[in-house]
Amino acid sequence: MATVELRFSAQPEHVRTARLVAAAVARRAGVDEAVLDEVRLAVGEACSRAVGLHRSHGVTAPVRVALTEEEKTFSIEVGDEVTTVGPEGAVGRGSDDDHDGEDEMGLAVISGLVDDVEVSANDGGGVIRMSWPVTAPPVIAP
Repeated sequence: MATVELRFSAQPEHVRTARLVAAAVARRAGVDEAVLDEVRLAVGEACSRAVGLHRSHGVTAPVRVALTEEEKTFSIEVGDEVTTVGPEGAVGRGSDDDHDGEDEMGLAVISGLVDDVEVSANDGGGVIRMSWPVTAPPVIAP
């Protein structure tokens, strides 16, 4: 199991770099060429969402992206560090009316692009985990 980790400051201009890195690692892992555009778009949406959450909540920590190659799957986790602790210690996502609609739209786009997607949040932040099947043997550079 090989993992590539990427961290970037919550700036919109870094989302493009994350998309390019994700597509390159997915190609190397053996993800079908026809699916690479979906990988790019899904990662772009997930990273844009994380950047938006960080910026709207004043979080200065970097956005985290982990790209993991396993035997039959390729997965990407995009993590943010935005949480709020509500009544009785319940952990939730901060509410920001200006961003709630964008947040829901981004998640809907990701769900439409990726068959296997999980969204979770805990006291350390939120994570979107997406995975795709590997159809070809990994590309090994000379």
